[in-house]
Amino acid sequence: MKKHAIIPIFIPHIGCPNDCVFCNQKKITAKINPPSKEDIVDIIERNLKTIINRNIETIEIAFFGGSFTGIPLDEQISYLSIAKKYKDEGFINKIHLSTRPDYIDDKILTNLKEHSVDIIELGVQSFDEDVLRLSGRGHNAQVVYSSSKLIKEYGFELGLQLMIGLPGDSYEKDIYSANEAVKIGPSIARLYPTIIIYDTALYDMYKKGSYTPLSADEAVKNTKDMYKILKNAGINVIRIGLKSTDYINENGQVTGGTYHPAFRQLVESELAKEHLENQLLKSQINNSKINFVSNSKCFSYMIGNNKSNKIYFKEKYPNFSFKFKVNPNLKDDEYLLL
Repeated sequence: MKKHAIIPIFIPHIGCPNDCVFCNQKKITAKINPPSKEDIVDIIERNLKTIINRNIETIEIAFFGGSFTGIPLDEQISYLSIAKKYKDEGFINKIHLSTRPDYIDDKILTNLKEHSVDIIELGVQSFDEDVLRLSGRGHNAQVVYSSSKLIKEYGFELGLQLMIGLPGDSYEKDIYSANEAVKIGPSIARLYPTIIIYDTALYDMYKKGSYTPLSADEAVKNTKDMYKILKNAGINVIRIGLKSTDYINENGQVTGGTYHPAFRQLVESELAKEHLENQLLKSQINNSKINFVSNSKCFSYMIGNNKSNKIYFKEKYPNFSFKFKVNPNLKDDEYLLL
């Protein structure tokens, strides 16, 4: 049973004057009108019809797609007033939005508190100063610490978004960013491997040879190790990899080889393989028949994307016969060797 549902409302980048090298939202925004009040009500009503009476514990209205707190205050109030009405009437449980770290101050947070906002996600991307500069972020890392502290002081739930493989980035810097995020202590996080989108400065850098993207394997490895750091700290990583859209998909406006529609499965599969292999190497099993076990939810991770883990173990350990089985009593992310 699904416990959590999000009603997403896309707000174009009308609130963001910045030109990050990886982003083409300004060009997309130029072709898209901001949603009207009527549009937002229609989106909410259509989504609620599919959600209500399904015993879902938490329903959120989430404003995504731009730097929400950068749009004019009267427009923020207009959007938030609609969401607050649905929350006050008990149709939804939370209001969720994303913004830039440098678009947070007392006035902004006071307004968000007055309109019953619950969750604020910051697009941090990196804690490394060189990466922020080369990516055209327009702010330094210190802003992330100060805005995160202020958000938590006001009682909001904090989320941080990190990108992997930006210009000037490295494995060590990615790990540093994950560890700095842990120090701040958000409730939730998102991890996005950098993808090269057409009509961006990053695409031009790629074509000129001044930017080299991570390989697919490097993107998975870096993300996996960051994910482990965040997860071990009790941070809920709610998304890994960009969601497919009309612009971002395997046949869409992307290049460079780091986009994958099931990127989270690639990462989770590598983690499952790592858990199982560590147990195998430590075991004193005399029997050539090995059972790998998980619950049904994690079974696809244990098998691996396109059965990659089954193939891996069969080829690397030809003296063993491996069976992959389900035990419904196991916890999520629990993989056992029997």
